[in-house]
Amino acid sequence: MPSSAKRSQRSTRRTTTTNVDDATLSRPLISAARALSESVEQLRFEAPVTHVYNPLRYAWSMHRQYLEFAKPTVQHLLLGMNPGPWGMVQSGIPFGEVALVREWLGIVDGYDCEVPQHAKRPLSGLMCSRSEVSGVRLWTLMKERFGTPEAFFKEHMIFNYCPLAFLEDSGRNRTPDKLPAAEREALQAVCDKHLQRVIRSHPWRTLIGVGVYAENCLRRAAVECGYHGSVHRILHPSPASPAANRGWAKAASQQLVRAGVWK
Repeated sequence: MPSSAKRSQRSTRRTTTTNVDDATLSRPLISAARALSESVEQLRFEAPVTHVYNPLRYAWSMHRQYLEFAKPTVQHLLLGMNPGPWGMVQSGIPFGEVALVREWLGIVDGYDCEVPQHAKRPLSGLMCSRSEVSGVRLWTLMKERFGTPEAFFKEHMIFNYCPLAFLEDSGRNRTPDKLPAAEREALQAVCDKHLQRVIRSHPWRTLIGVGVYAENCLRRAAVECGYHGSVHRILHPSPASPAANRGWAKAASQQLVRAGVWK
């Protein structure tokens, strides 16, 4: 692992004063994420997958800092699919575009352990020079609308359904829905359990899937949890989506307004 990936700290720091009330939500989320990380470590994936990145393990300290943003006033849960190679894979943060994670969220850089890396998808932490388009779009919208992380996290929290990134020998990203049936089902059982645990941890007013896949995961978990709130979907910010490339921020904002999440 390059020296940049071994750093325990960077000069950019997020100063927090976590009080007892705030910790009432962050503690169960941290516990649930720990359990999820341990569970997915037991899974095995065959070719064409050659490398599996679990940022909940090697980037745990950064992910934990993120979960500590969770407030007991939060109302809306947004859910993505799984980490992107230049986003959460690097930062440990859902849709974690490194510049915004570093400069807006103020997360302290650092990896907790080494991990076998794909030569075409190296780990550089928050010094990564590549940009995650989906993360840029999503977090830029939140920054422009709310101004400060505290204002955003007062009512919102973003998670990923699956914490793992799957890479083929070529370096190509393989999404969870493209895994063989047996591997997909084993992964789904673990990730569903975690999602149900997150939903039960708090009286969420709204569950929002970022894309169709995440919406389906939320609807499945909502049934299992007996959740009676509303479930919605917004357009995924992926550059692979022609609709997202025609103005994702405006489209997603309109969808959130229609869902009653935003005014």
